[in-house]
Parts: sequence; structure tokens; C-alpha cells
Amino acid sequence: MAFRFTIGRRIGLGFSIFILLTMVAFIATVVTVRASKKNTETVVSQVAPSVAALKELNLLLQRSHTDISKWFYNPSFNDVDFRVELQTMISVEYPKKKKALIDLSKTWTLEEKTQLKIIFSRIESLFSVYQTDIMGQLNSIEAYNDASILMMARLPYEDSELRIKTLYKSLTYLIDTKQAVATEVTAKMYKSFNFLNSFVELLGITLVIGGIFIAIFTTRSITQPVQKLKKVLLSMSLGILPEERIKVSNDEIGEMESALNGLVQSMHQTTDFAKETGSGNFSANYTPLSKDDNLGHALLKMRDDLAENERSLEQKVKERTEEVVRQKEEIEEKTGELEILYKQVTDSIHYAKRIQEAILPPNSFINQVLPKSFVLYKPKDIVSGDFYWIEKKGKLIYFAAVDCTGHGVPGAFMSLVGHNILKDIINNTDLIKPAEIMDRMREGVVNTLHADKSGKETKDGMDMTLCCIDYEKLELQYSAAFNPLYLVRDNVLVEHKANKFPIGTFIGEKTNFTNNVIQLQKNDQVFIFSDGYADQFGGPKGKKFMVGNFRNLLTEIATKEPSAQKEILASTIREWQGDQEQVDDVLVIGVKM
Repeated sequence: MAFRFTIGRRIGLGFSIFILLTMVAFIATVVTVRASKKNTETVVSQVAPSVAALKELNLLLQRSHTDISKWFYNPSFNDVDFRVELQTMISVEYPKKKKALIDLSKTWTLEEKTQLKIIFSRIESLFSVYQTDIMGQLNSIEAYNDASILMMARLPYEDSELRIKTLYKSLTYLIDTKQAVATEVTAKMYKSFNFLNSFVELLGITLVIGGIFIAIFTTRSITQPVQKLKKVLLSMSLGILPEERIKVSNDEIGEMESALNGLVQSMHQTTDFAKETGSGNFSANYTPLSKDDNLGHALLKMRDDLAENERSLEQKVKERTEEVVRQKEEIEEKTGELEILYKQVTDSIHYAKRIQEAILPPNSFINQVLPKSFVLYKPKDIVSGDFYWIEKKGKLIYFAAVDCTGHGVPGAFMSLVGHNILKDIINNTDLIKPAEIMDRMREGVVNTLHADKSGKETKDGMDMTLCCIDYEKLELQYSAAFNPLYLVRDNVLVEHKANKFPIGTFIGEKTNFTNNVIQLQKNDQVFIFSDGYADQFGGPKGKKFMVGNFRNLLTEIATKEPSAQKEILASTIREWQGDQEQVDDVLVIGVKM
């Protein structure tokens, strides 16, 4: 039998050449990619994590240095976030980072491992100084007030400044060393990829040339006959059935041409029925060409299914429409109920605000009894947990800044309790001294809230500064619970301390409030306040305003008139807050002699 160069053999030869070229490209690509992968894994699993971990350790040292500075210079134990953070860094974060670096350093050089051990030793020595010589000694307000203890802590603190600089230098050197290794490995990786890129470009050109050769060969032997079949099939894909029959050749394509002629003939027979069914005439008759005429039987089944589906869809559309209408009505009804409820709650809170504002002294009364004064009052919510109180009793003028537990509605309820008790004491007793008034007020709060001695039933209460001015003697008496009093004289601010227990239940031995007497001078400026101003978050870094900034601001504005002081305080806190949420009620009272 003579050799026949069939279509299958022609296609096989073309694809064999193409596959051979593709295999060459594949093998070369795999070899190059494996080499690059090895370099990449070195960077990803060893070098890069090592650099990142060293930088995190460096950052931890910076944070610890910041917190130990706060610990040394900030005696307040109200704001303990930085104290907890420093202890957590030493006891939890540092051991984790140390373990991670030890695991990563297994592939380091001996010199790098030695350097890392030295760094760990210095860090642990530094943390020991922190814990023993600074944190251990400055562990209470009394320790900060003890000059000898503070001096004993100062020397190790100053020594830690030198230690931290040495540590930064060692860490920076080690980070630079590991970064150089990463750069070297990365360069090798890029070199491999560049080679792969050049090889793929060359091989791509080769494949294009080979493809052109195969295309020419295929076009001459296969494509031209296939174009005839394509023309007919494209016409049929557009719904156009050719009227002329295709001339059949003596090869595999000829067999396809013969089959296509038969298909065209059968399609003519089924087209009319398909058109009738497609137009919705489900009663049209059709007889399949034979029992094996899958298309004919499928058309009959399609006709029956379409008729049934049309009836089913009409019913479903009707049911769904009714359901949607019903759900829409229910949603509209619930929305209306929620709007009514929201309005009722909001109206109630606004009414509570009017009640709360009614208990505050009017501006006309303030200007009468305290002519050179201002009150900056900014509730966090509609109603406030802070309130201010001003009263005259004989020749004495009383004024107070009160910060109740909580803010919003709970704080407002506490403010009403505090105001009523304070008013009752002033009007119905002979008590004059602020300390005696606050002692009686504490008893009234405890009895009103039914708090037991252990404080288990309620922890509600209030921080408060109560002042009493005798303008004839230029004498100021005051008593304070937690919130101090500031006196600015000759551009110097002096803080007068407060008792460290609240108006309310206090767990511990009962102690009376201290009555303090200050001899005033002309142009003295007195400030009392709640903690809302200093605790407000904002600024470029979203941090608290802080007590130190608040004290500096009060010192700067003390020489100005009270109205200007109020405007500066209001604009400063507004600009500091920016887009941040107000965190607490703000209350500042200033009185100039």
C-alpha cells in the first residue's frame, strides 16, 4: 500500500516541531526558575525576616526608652497606660522577639551570632536597670515626692541614656550587615531572571519563525479546503442555510464535506418547525426524520417544556409580586415605628438637657457675684456629667467645678443628685468652710445612693473642687477631691493639691477633706476644672492634650481678660480635637482678682 500523507500526518509533523521547541523552552525555564527560587527563598525565609525582626527589636528599644522617660518624669498614677506598656514590653514582647531572632540566626555567620548575643546581653542589662533602679524605686506618688529616692533613680536613668545609644549603634550595624546580604542575594536573583528573560525572548523569536513555517505548510495543505467548510458553517451559524451543495474531494476533508451536505439538508427540514416553536406556536406539528434524530426529538421536548414553563412562570411572577408588595408595606410600617421611637427618646434627652441647664447658675448671676470670671462648659453628649455651681452666702462667694461618674444620661442623673445635695447644705446648714461642706456632701451622696461601706453596691460619686472667696479680705478657702486648684501669680502657675478620695464611697479608713486657705493678691488668677480638657485626644498624632500642655496654656492666658481666656481655651481644644470624637465632658472655671 502506497504511503499516504494524510491530514493527520501533516498536523502531527507540525505539532511535533512545535512541541520540541516548547520542551526546550520549558526545560531551560525550569532550570532558571529553580535557581531563582532558591535565591528568593533565601531572601524571604531568612534574610528579609531577620532584617524585619532586628528593626522590630530596635523599635521596641525606642518605645521602652520613651516609656522609661515617662516613668521617670511623670509622677501621675492616674494615667498608667505607659507603665503597663513598659512592663509588658520587658516581660512579654522582648522574650518573644528574642526567641524569634534566635530561631532566625541559625543560618547567620558566627560573627553575626556573636554580635546578636552581645546585643541581647546589653538589652537584658538595660532592662534590669529599668526594673530595679528606676521602676522599682519610683513605684508610688510618695517615692516621686522623696528627693533622695528621686536622686537615686536619676543616676541609673542617665546611665540608661548612654546604654541605649550604644545599643542603637550595635543594632544599626547588624541591621546594615543583614541588609547587605539581602541586597547581594537579590542581585543574584535579578541576574537569573534577566538571563531567563533573554532566553525566553530568543526562544520566542524561534517559535515565531517556526510557527510561520508551520502556518505556510498548513495553509497550503489544509487551510484552503477548510475555508470552504468554514464559509458554509459561518452562514449556518447566522441562520442562513446554503442552497448549493459543496463539491466533495477525495480525502478526510472530503468526508467532512459530504457529512456537511447531509446536515444542511436535514436542517432545512427542521428549520420551519423551529421557527414556529420559537414564535410561541406550541401547537405546531413536527415529525422527526428518524428514531435516531436527536435534534428532532429535542425540538419536540423543547416545545412541550416551553409551554409548561410559560404557564409556571406566569404563576410565580404573580405570587412574587404579591410577596414583594406585602414586604414593602411591612418595612414601611417598621421604619415609621422606629422613627417615632427615636424621636421620643431624643426629645426626652433634650428635655432632660433643659432641666439640667435650669439648675446651672445664669450668666447674669455669675457676672454679678464673680464679675471677672468665665465658665467654659462643653458637654460630650446632649446632657453632661459635669456641672458648675455658684452661690452667695452672706459676704462669701462659693463656686465649684464638679465631675460626676460617667457622662451622658448617667452622668446627668449624678449631676442632679450632687447639685441638690450641695444646694441643701448651703441653704439649710450653718456650714461655711468648703471642707466641712464637702464632708457633709459625701455623706449625702453615700446615703442617697445607698452605698455600703465596702463600696460593692455602687462606685458612683464625683470629683470636685469647691472654693470660697472673701473679697473684703482677699482670702480664698478651698477643698478638693482629686481635681487640684491652679493659682497663677506673676506668670507663675502654682498647683494646690487635692485629697485623693472622691465625693462618694471610699474603700479605706474614712478621712475628712482638707480645708486650705490662700491669701490672694490683686491680679491673681484662679482656675478650677474637670479632667475632660487634658484627656481630649487630637493633634497631629491623635494623642491626649495632657496636663502639662494644659498648665502651660493656662499660664499663657492668665494675664488676659476672662472673656479672651474663655475664647482661647475653646478655640485651642476645638483645633486640637479636629475630627476626633470628644471623649469626656469639658469644664473650666477661671476667676481673676
